[in-house]
Amino acid sequence: MKTLSDVGLRSKYVAGHGNVGYGRGHNLAIEQTSSRYHLVLNPDVDLDAGALLNGLTFLDANPAVGLVTPWVGDSGGRQQYLCRRFPSVLDLFIRGFLPLRLRGKLPRRFTRYEMRDVIDERNVVWDPPIVSGCFMLFRTDVIKRLNGFDPRYFLYFEDYDLSLRTHEVARVVYVPWIRILHYGGGVAHKGWTHRKLFAASAFKFFNRFGWKWL
Repeated sequence: MKTLSDVGLRSKYVAGHGNVGYGRGHNLAIEQTSSRYHLVLNPDVDLDAGALLNGLTFLDANPAVGLVTPWVGDSGGRQQYLCRRFPSVLDLFIRGFLPLRLRGKLPRRFTRYEMRDVIDERNVVWDPPIVSGCFMLFRTDVIKRLNGFDPRYFLYFEDYDLSLRTHEVARVVYVPWIRILHYGGGVAHKGWTHRKLFAASAFKFFNRFGWKWL
């Protein structure tokens, strides 16, 4: 069985560019890499001991797959549903601006949007439309073919955009035995600066992929 020591991991620190935005910052690394696989990873994520090896093994076994996304838990170990169907403006308004106590009154809408009807701890799900940028394990040739993230998004929706474009060139798969813990997320409690960034990026996203209101 292959282990991470067999992969020959090395690191290189890229700095000195200032805060150029989430996607553009990742692109600086993507442009320089010559690896076989590329992991986009948030700093607020902990990996399960076998997460990366499980992801590489799945990609090795499935050459049509260009991007895998994991099972995601919160700090209490509860599942976060970070796969998404294409959102409506109303979905994003609720996500970005309503407090949790009000969002809880709309369970049916979020069941659909967050794919809770198909995402679980056991079953692989092929081709979820949108996956989270907190962990995106790519084949490097796929993400390079897509020119990485669209730099027009400073923060938010760059992962939505990249997910949808990935479907044009490769398959996307949710793999529940790749497991991570994610400590971030949730725009509504982060203040108005984040809400303004969220709204500006949502506008760019819908202008590119089409407006869906309800």
